[in-house]
Amino acid sequence: MIVSILISSCTNTNKQNADKKNSAVTKVLQQEDGSISLKIDKAECYSDMQNPASNTAEWNVIVSKTGRFNVWMSSATKDTTDLKYKNSVMLSIHDNRLEARPACDKVIQNSGDVTLPYFRADSYMGSLFIQDTGLYNIQLINEKILPKNYKDKESSVAENSRLLSVFLTPATR
Repeated sequence: MIVSILISSCTNTNKQNADKKNSAVTKVLQQEDGSISLKIDKAECYSDMQNPASNTAEWNVIVSKTGRFNVWMSSATKDTTDLKYKNSVMLSIHDNRLEARPACDKVIQNSGDVTLPYFRADSYMGSLFIQDTGLYNIQLINEKILPKNYKDKESSVAENSRLLSVFLTPATR
């Protein structure tokens, strides 16, 4: 009887620890105006510098307002005429996928996201419709998703540009 009580209490403790760990996963909340801001440095990132095309950033997002969203991506770059992305950027939300080759659609002057010699360049990816409220896993895949504090003097990957964030803003007519 004592053994069964000990086993039961260990199982409950392990379950409580697992529940605490799962609840500690950061969830991004949709803002009051309906926009969703996803910063790479706040994401769960998976990087493979041998095959950087599959580098991935993931967020858990709680969507409280549905509808059509315009998707913008921000990059830190030294050259606003060529962002030097080798591959398209792929964004995946539930059954929706957007894939776009980043181009400099807007240069943001005096952005607090970057310091000289870098500029912030925003690229329009497209739009998508989110039909239901709830918790969504959002994935972004591209070689410009680099590990924090990535420094490689031999590589121009981090030297020229890197992906900073993705913004979903409600589309209005």
